[in-house]
Amino acid sequence: MSQTNNNKSYLTVVDNSQAPENFKPTPEMKATWKAVYKQFRNEFGEAIFRSWLKPLSLQACYHGTLEVSVPTRFMKDWIQTNYGPRILEMCTEKDSEISRLEIVVVQKAMPIEDDDDAASHVASPATKANANALAEEVELSSPLDARFKFENFVVGKSNALSHAAALRVVESNNMPFNPLFIYGGVGLGKTHLMHAIAHALREKSPKKTVMYLSAEKFMFQFVKALRAKDTMAFKELFRSVDVLMIDDVQFISGKEATQEEFFHTFNALIDQNKQIIISADRSPNDLQGIDDRLRSRLSWGLVADIQPTTYELRLGILKAKRDMLGVEIPDPVLEFLALKVTSNIRELEGALNRIAAHADVSKDPITLETTQNVLQDLLRSHDRRITIDEIQRRVSEHYNLKISDMHSARRSRNVARPRQVAMYLAKQLTARSLPEIGRKFGGRDHTTVMHAVRKIEELMEGDASFSQDVDVLRRALTG
Repeated sequence: MSQTNNNKSYLTVVDNSQAPENFKPTPEMKATWKAVYKQFRNEFGEAIFRSWLKPLSLQACYHGTLEVSVPTRFMKDWIQTNYGPRILEMCTEKDSEISRLEIVVVQKAMPIEDDDDAASHVASPATKANANALAEEVELSSPLDARFKFENFVVGKSNALSHAAALRVVESNNMPFNPLFIYGGVGLGKTHLMHAIAHALREKSPKKTVMYLSAEKFMFQFVKALRAKDTMAFKELFRSVDVLMIDDVQFISGKEATQEEFFHTFNALIDQNKQIIISADRSPNDLQGIDDRLRSRLSWGLVADIQPTTYELRLGILKAKRDMLGVEIPDPVLEFLALKVTSNIRELEGALNRIAAHADVSKDPITLETTQNVLQDLLRSHDRRITIDEIQRRVSEHYNLKISDMHSARRSRNVARPRQVAMYLAKQLTARSLPEIGRKFGGRDHTTVMHAVRKIEELMEGDASFSQDVDVLRRALTG
């Protein structure tokens, strides 16, 4: 409770209206509220008005109490702390009979779109019929891909955190974190994980409303509602869902009106203990063109990233895709693709689909040679000057070693042999001299490099499997 200077008026904040039943504001009180409301911009500034005060709606006036509403408890608490006492003073200045200002939460009391018509800021809830009519007119929730389920999601080190967080949201009866914000680069599996969550939630709780859509579609529907002057039904629909899932939220960057609407939708759902799940191509702190208030809200819960794929994860994905396609594709071909196509999962799976389609049409067996021919345009786009660092990285990934093992003094066979393979490839694929290669491998002598090259050549001549292994690495590096 905050006292004003005359020690008479005071401010209270409650969750529900305290007005007498069937009470309506008089025309005189509507005029008083309109006059006060029109002063908000000059008194507090445009930014504060649009962010916090615009949703204020007149509910009632009784026994010297002016009752106004906001749609969420969060907004109520913020206005109470920062602007409530001054608003009460402004009301008292217009009408000395007003001695109390009560702020209540009325979730259907939404801001109007016509800022000049402040008199219409008298609570007028949107009806469920309007929301249902809007839902029937257009199916807002985007269709889910039947392939994108948890059982088809290959888990590795790079996506383990996001996968675990997604499962936690689905399996928990309470919200472990809200919102869940998943981010990562293009084609790394964000959309697959979002669809998997939506599938699982709908299967677990069929009666719950799970709305999944892209940020672009959210923006499109909001603009459409603005043009049709039917924003009340739009707000009612979005704020009545149990789970709201927005994919690629970075697309509302720079769209101030859409961000503001999303901001209020976010607050309303959080206030109702409804789950929000967001995806983006970068973390909330790195999103450009996003309002600071919204960026702060997006960081409230758990922020989980999907990192670039590892060789093991790419190979696992390819094997799972092969099983799903039911096509005979030799492991060396999959290993070659896992080493060569490192940009994203979408491109990796696309490459495998092309190979399978070619084999189906041509009836030719799938080999490393045919793979290179079919994918020559894709492989060419990945070509770049081969360096010893790149060779060391690829060989380390292939043999599941650390890069530091390439430079270390360790001589155990499981480390020494891959190191010799890397030296051999460095000699075959770069123009670096033997002493230069030796220096890149922990300062080794050029004779050590010569021995490694000869040893690998001997092994390749006598062991077809080993020779094929080295050939896979060479093809991956050269395309």
